[in-house]
Amino acid sequence: MATTDDGDVAYVEHALLNPGFIERRLYQLQLAGAAADAHTLVCLPTGLGKTTVSLLVTARRLDEVGGTSLLLAPTKPLVNQHAEFYREALSIPDDDVVVFTGEVKPEDRAELWGEATVVIATPQVVENDLVGSRISLADVTHVTFDECHRATGDYAYTYIAERYHEDANDPLVTGMSASPGGNEEEIADVCANLGIRQVEVMTEEDADVEEYTHDTDVEWVEVTLPEEILEIRDALNDVISDRLEELKELGVVNTTQPDLSEKVVNRMSAELRKLMDNDQSEGYQGMSFLAEIRKLRTAVTYVETQSVESLRRYFERQENAARSSGASKASQRMISEAKVQEAMRRAREYDDLHPKYAQARRLLAETLGLEGGERVIVFTESRDTAEALTDFLSDGFDVRRFVGQGDKEGSDGMTQNEQQEVLDDFRAGEFEVLVSTSVAEEGLDVPEVDLVLFYEPVPTAIRSIQRKGRTGRQAEGRVVVLMAEDTRDEAYFWISKRREREMESELRELKASVDDLAEELDDSQASLDAFEDGTDQGDQSASDGPTSEPAASDGGSSGTAGGDGDGQPGLQDFAGSDADAGGDSEEMDDGADEAADDGVDDAADSGDEAAVAADAGSEPVERAQPDADGTVEVVVDQREMDSTIPRELSKRDGVTTRLETLSVGDYVLSDRVVVERKSVDDFLDTLTGGDRSMFEQLGDATRHYSRPVVVVEGEGSLYGRRQVHPNAIRGALASLAVDFGVSVLRTQSEADTMELLSVIAEREQEVDGREVSVHGEKASKTLTEQQEYVVSSIADVGPVTARSLLEHFSTVEAVMTARQEDLEEVAGVGAVTAERVREVVGSEYDPGRD
Repeated sequence: MATTDDGDVAYVEHALLNPGFIERRLYQLQLAGAAADAHTLVCLPTGLGKTTVSLLVTARRLDEVGGTSLLLAPTKPLVNQHAEFYREALSIPDDDVVVFTGEVKPEDRAELWGEATVVIATPQVVENDLVGSRISLADVTHVTFDECHRATGDYAYTYIAERYHEDANDPLVTGMSASPGGNEEEIADVCANLGIRQVEVMTEEDADVEEYTHDTDVEWVEVTLPEEILEIRDALNDVISDRLEELKELGVVNTTQPDLSEKVVNRMSAELRKLMDNDQSEGYQGMSFLAEIRKLRTAVTYVETQSVESLRRYFERQENAARSSGASKASQRMISEAKVQEAMRRAREYDDLHPKYAQARRLLAETLGLEGGERVIVFTESRDTAEALTDFLSDGFDVRRFVGQGDKEGSDGMTQNEQQEVLDDFRAGEFEVLVSTSVAEEGLDVPEVDLVLFYEPVPTAIRSIQRKGRTGRQAEGRVVVLMAEDTRDEAYFWISKRREREMESELRELKASVDDLAEELDDSQASLDAFEDGTDQGDQSASDGPTSEPAASDGGSSGTAGGDGDGQPGLQDFAGSDADAGGDSEEMDDGADEAADDGVDDAADSGDEAAVAADAGSEPVERAQPDADGTVEVVVDQREMDSTIPRELSKRDGVTTRLETLSVGDYVLSDRVVVERKSVDDFLDTLTGGDRSMFEQLGDATRHYSRPVVVVEGEGSLYGRRQVHPNAIRGALASLAVDFGVSVLRTQSEADTMELLSVIAEREQEVDGREVSVHGEKASKTLTEQQEYVVSSIADVGPVTARSLLEHFSTVEAVMTARQEDLEEVAGVGAVTAERVREVVGSEYDPGRD
């Protein structure tokens, strides 16, 4: 710990930091100095203050450049934790640090965005607000991606980073992770997706870091399963072998051994999908068998590695699912299988402890009793196990569970407030044992503990490293992993050991070769130069924002991508002349993974996706029109966010997207064009499955829009698939065209669909000058909107003309009773339109009239 000459603790001094709050640590100041000058990935072991590094960069950027700072974190508990830390650390009003999650209404977020200095948010909410054109990143001068190793595939971080580099006037990106990837290729991929130009690495071996870490020993404790449990497992494995025999006859697998790797299972799925794409019935039959195998493998994993109680709960859910309407054949077949019935009977009759339960209780007694420890965390992959283990351990210890927010059958999730309350009580020492699923394994600020107990091995290096970071910060810690002999635990053990060795090796190699990686990043991200302001980045000063040149490094404790050897980059921006830096008194960390339920993983849902999915459409939908600069607007149904189309549309020049919860259609392109998007398979399912919802939807569409469109997306012909007779398809197409007046257009892919939507929107709004008008919303309209809607519903009268008429005549009644010559006096109303209004209003109703 750094101290002044008289022995007092030294703190970081800065205009935007509260005095005496951030203790000075040399490694944090070095990392922050480098990250303030370039788009940077900061790699620092868990518990050593990555959030403090980001805070220092934010303070400097706000002070020197101004604008807004954005910090993104994967879950709501973590967002709230960061917000609390930033409010305590920054010398700005607390109200200037705002939180964006799905619980904040979108209209409120739009207003708060313009007033905030620091926004801390979940990525799904920011992604939705960007696609919905509610916010702009133009004035954001610093974005932090917490747990940035998530920036792969379609995760929202990737889209937000691309938009940030495109839209921001003066961008700076900081990525933070204790474990950015399993190898250099993965790390480079994360950097490319975030637009990162340099990597800063510090490990526990660095002298400046070493004083803040302590050894964490990992003990592997083997347990032997009793014969009764092995008999249950063997009965389930027999059924798996029987189903594999069926798949072997189909030629998709060449083994009947039940201990399959996930790679083999995925390979079988791919082969079966090929058969299905060729409309071969064997593919559908085989896929049903594979679904049953997956369920059985989950059951085997429960009984082997979790507990018989967890297996019982799983069987109960499967029985309920098999009895429900619309149950799959796989569920029904599995539950009715004699060997499965026997396994279920044995599980119900088993009344002894699973050996892992006994080991867990013994380890807690040692730590909290004999050794005088105060706190223990028990991690498990299964929510069923978390709940059963909490009940079991509560007989001898003060225990609480900590699980995700999503409800599962037979298992209630925890609300955000409940999660926060549990963590606060654990920090305060109100109870001694926290039994948690994966929701707490990343960077939530869980306090220092005496023991971290893994109920089962974790086969992912990132998650294992995150968990071990919960202990060993202030004193020597202990980590114990329970492993059942001759089970999948052993396979996961070897996988975990191998991956952790690879991760440690990669971090060391990364630290030693950051210059080479920087060169690779510069080569692979040349496109980022297009987003710069055209100045010579090599001559750009620190105060001018991020530079494409590597930040300086002394080549010692900080691994920097490049450097000119000045020793301590940016130190002068955060501290006085005292070069000795010291510790962060309050460990603030980052992340909280909430895993999806694949049968064993806890369904720890952050809740933001569901909240965001419902956050549009709660208020009357506003009308929009092309901007003065020619930008066209596309209204997107919230449920379309599952595709890439809304995100890609939002990135196009000349297109503005708006998210709503539409009751009719998927995309609204003008006051007369609504688009319903269907995949080829969805379209054919309508004809074969008895689901007439598409025709009902289009019936609604035709009542509100004069030019409805169905886009059928996917390669290949509609004919010759799904054993649908060509005439049935032709009949459907004819009905859409003749009965509904719907145009059916084909596209090859999502990208093709996006281009088509852009063309139609441009043609409607720019060429024909039409507005976007959402007629079919479920939300109640205001009185003004209802009046405009009634008048605009008359043929030849659109929204603009309707408003002109109402402004002129004041009431709907006056418009409807006006003479033709009076109507023609209104701007935009010609003789044809006036005549049409009088014809519609004044003619007698005749249902037989054409």
